[in-house]
Amino acid sequence: MRNSTKILIAVSGILFILLGIFCIARPGAALFSMAWLLGLITLISGIAELIMVLNAQRFIPNSGTRVLSAIFQIVVGCLLLGHKWLVTISLPVIFAIFVLVEGIIIAVKSFDYKQVDFKYWWCLLILGVAGAVLGFLGLRNPDVAGKTLSILVGIGVIAEGVSYLVTLGGINRFEKRVKDFKEDVAGYLGQE
Repeated sequence: MRNSTKILIAVSGILFILLGIFCIARPGAALFSMAWLLGLITLISGIAELIMVLNAQRFIPNSGTRVLSAIFQIVVGCLLLGHKWLVTISLPVIFAIFVLVEGIIIAVKSFDYKQVDFKYWWCLLILGVAGAVLGFLGLRNPDVAGKTLSILVGIGVIAEGVSYLVTLGGINRFEKRVKDFKEDVAGYLGQE
């Protein structure tokens, strides 16, 4: 692998780690940035879908509804970008509702696992109930949910950065083994 690629991987890993630390240290700013990113992604997704549908309109069934969906995404993306504070305020509530609903779903699914004699069904039940309780508490106190969301994103981004650096170490080790193997083969062939 080229040294420039390795440098890029290392720099990316370090930047991810710094971004994660920022998310943990400044949860309000991180939440605002997530709202902006959500708006940008929604806008780009809507534009891409609109272009795709218009180019393949003859081949796609119900293309009219897909055009409407793409236009809706574009409008929502513009609204999200134009009203970042509203999204920043509502994002913790949406996150809490998501955790609440997913917790309930996991708890209900645990009984399906119990019926098929899965030994650890109770772990799913406990995790589901814990998720539902945390989601409910997040709805009661959205500020804490927002900070929690920012901290979780920060931890995830730090983990991604660390994985880049670990990957770089693995690549270096793999290259060393390939080099050693080539030298062993060359030495073996030279002895014959």
